[in-house]
Amino acid sequence: MKIAFIGTGTMGEVMISALLRQKLVSPADIFACDVDEKRLGIVEQAYSIECGPDSRSAIRGRDLVVLSVKPQTAASVAGGLKGEIKEGQLALSIMAGTRIETLRQALRHESIVRAMPNTPAKFGQGMTVWTATRMVSQGQKDMARAVLGAMGKEIYVEDEKYVDMATAVSGSGPAYAFMIMESLIDAGVHIGLPRAIASELVYQTFLGSAHMARESGLHPAQLKNLVTSPGGTTAEGLLRMEDGGVRSALAEAVIAAYEKAQLLGKESSK
Repeated sequence: MKIAFIGTGTMGEVMISALLRQKLVSPADIFACDVDEKRLGIVEQAYSIECGPDSRSAIRGRDLVVLSVKPQTAASVAGGLKGEIKEGQLALSIMAGTRIETLRQALRHESIVRAMPNTPAKFGQGMTVWTATRMVSQGQKDMARAVLGAMGKEIYVEDEKYVDMATAVSGSGPAYAFMIMESLIDAGVHIGLPRAIASELVYQTFLGSAHMARESGLHPAQLKNLVTSPGGTTAEGLLRMEDGGVRSALAEAVIAAYEKAQLLGKESSK
């Protein structure tokens, strides 16, 4: 499988790292393209892959073309590749908010996969939601599934609207989780824990809680109740969290991120 990456930002590099770590491809199978020469130098040195600034040369002879630039530059980047991605090649976009129809018109290409991965993919623990046009063959779907699966879990959806929704939940979700982790660590330090110990307590608590939620099959509310004794310390802490509006703040964050993804989609289509 020969792959071209158009854009080597955070998620582009995450995908490159994951594919090489899982040995799905070799460094010789990847060509990375970016207008930022400094960025290209960093990626080339880190992964020993071929790099260059010319996107048209990058995609020549490639089975898969990954569009991993910022959504604000989607129109110009796709326009520069108009008619260049040939029949038999698959375009895979990880640009937030950029709709398939926008890409189809800009690229003049029909075989398109749109996906939303997240940053834990760098360590094989990512979550990706993706969809594909009807022109994507079963073989190409299998290729896309293998590439996205190298980063962790992947879920295929028939309706593109779920990709924007996933952007707001799992795409942005790590940032929400990291903010909560940071807050818990700082609170632990405030009450007297050494920062290293507070950090380890929080990281393992999140890791263990996620594992318990997945493996137990119980609703999160049930699991929460298992920890909460009447009149106990957890009940007191949860009361303060409810008073502080933590639940509604998280809901508002997801809604705001979803609305932003939709707005980006409208902007990238102009």
